[in-house]
Amino acid sequence: MADHRYVYHCALRWSDLDAYGHVNNARFLTLYEEARVALMFVGGRAWGVGSFSDGVVIARHEIDYLRPVDYALGRATAETPPQVRIEMWVEQIRASRFTIGYELFDGDVLASRARSVLVPFDLEQQRPRRLTGDERTFLARYAAPAEGAADSAAGEPLPAEVRSR
Repeated sequence: MADHRYVYHCALRWSDLDAYGHVNNARFLTLYEEARVALMFVGGRAWGVGSFSDGVVIARHEIDYLRPVDYALGRATAETPPQVRIEMWVEQIRASRFTIGYELFDGDVLASRARSVLVPFDLEQQRPRRLTGDERTFLARYAAPAEGAADSAAGEPLPAEVRSR
């Protein structure tokens, strides 16, 4: 599964902690957001797709918390604060939405799983829009192999690189 995942290393901040010294459950959303922004805005631009920064909204989040994450100073260095690793992939691509899956690792231990449904959005018109061909192609690079051969909601075939998995 690792061949289609986008991997992001996210520094933990002191402000991420709750009264128990763990990363606060609400801050997991912030960590996932930071990774998602890197995928879509930095990664997308690197592949020539800058349109995500024109507007994408979240329609749904789901998070499963599997274990607490500490601010583990033992894993920090003088140059690097404690980090978590977030791995992301695209679970589903539809005509006007897509779903990103995530796993957050504390060291080598899986600490959380999450999913976000995103909708491309025209900020000027204040309405959802369809994914462009370039956006679909970019997202397909990270599509999970189990996605299937056709996009049932759009009635359109997925890009060849997704169908061939």
